[in-house]
Amino acid sequence: MDDLIQLAKLIHTRNQTEREITALIGRPAAIGHIGEYIAARVFNIALEQSASHKSSDGYFRDEPLKGRTVNIKWYAFQEGVLDITPESLPDYYLVLTGLKSGAMTSRERVRPWTIEKVFLFDAQSLANELKLTGAKMGIATSVRRHLWEKAEIYPAGHNDLFQLSQVQRDALALFRLEKGG
Repeated sequence: MDDLIQLAKLIHTRNQTEREITALIGRPAAIGHIGEYIAARVFNIALEQSASHKSSDGYFRDEPLKGRTVNIKWYAFQEGVLDITPESLPDYYLVLTGLKSGAMTSRERVRPWTIEKVFLFDAQSLANELKLTGAKMGIATSVRRHLWEKAEIYPAGHNDLFQLSQVQRDALALFRLEKGG
């Protein structure tokens, strides 16, 4: 029974934290909504009023991508997959990822919500590249490693489409894995 008491206390704490996050971001405290909020603040993105807007979550307000639509994803692990809507592509996919996923079981494994890397994909170019390789596009589309590397904008800046300012780098660093955590 002690383990149930401890679990109940932890869940109550988590519920309180979720209420506070919801009050801050104005949407439920799910990883996707929180990722959209973070991206909107860091990249000056105007979010759509509805969280269920088809194919895009908003648009960039600043150059060099001003006015271009973006679909924002936040994945707790970097697993090499991306949810793509081939019938209704945004202009860009902005992908926040946590730690690189290993091939281990999920038993006793924590899925921390961290931002270790950020990627910016030109959606049409990515779709064209995937078509050439015969990849099936949709939920959990497998994207080859070299495409991820080419799209990386944080912490490394391999992508010529977008260069981060120091302020943006500092903001993203707030969400990196804590030492020892």
